[in-house]
Amino acid sequence: MEPQKREVIWREFCKMFWIFILGCFLGFVYETILVLFQKGHFELRQGLIYGPLIPVYGIGGVVYYIFFRAAKPKGKWEVFFFSMLLGGITEYISSWVQEAAFGTISWDYSYLRLNFNGRTSVLHCIYWGIAGVLYITWIEPWIEKLGKITAKKWVKIATCICTVLLAVDVIISCMAAARQNERVHQIPAEGVVDEFFDRYYPDEFMDSIYTNKKHK
Repeated sequence: MEPQKREVIWREFCKMFWIFILGCFLGFVYETILVLFQKGHFELRQGLIYGPLIPVYGIGGVVYYIFFRAAKPKGKWEVFFFSMLLGGITEYISSWVQEAAFGTISWDYSYLRLNFNGRTSVLHCIYWGIAGVLYITWIEPWIEKLGKITAKKWVKIATCICTVLLAVDVIISCMAAARQNERVHQIPAEGVVDEFFDRYYPDEFMDSIYTNKKHK
């Protein structure tokens, strides 16, 4: 592959990676503040075992970036509409994947009118629409600045290190969640890997991380 093409691919990866991380972190902050106002006390809301990150928000941010870069909607009302649609679909699919893969759900909007199988709702789609407008207004200009510094060596090193750490976090989180689902269904440990997760990631630990998780 030509060096120029490699550089283009690297810049796109770098931008999407940090959009993902930023979205995950902002989602964590949003959820934490929301729960504080709703329940009157602090409650941990994480999507991964290590770090203040909620992946569904990061995925939403990457979806915004890819779509808006390609479609280039005109006007904030158009941005709002497409953000509602994209965010709602992202939230719905994320909920379905979590339930299918791990037998758990982290949110259920069945109590709201105009919900879609409890996985998302019109109200939450509106929230996604507002987030899209904020993204276009505040985050997208920052992304353009980020693209100009991705060629710097320290940015490449930082991105590579953080990518590895995130990958490890995702793998451990997924495997620990899958093993807990097996324990819920009384499936005994088979081999040293299962025993490792039973020992270091028991139910008490997992429930302290995923405080709003429910098993189906």
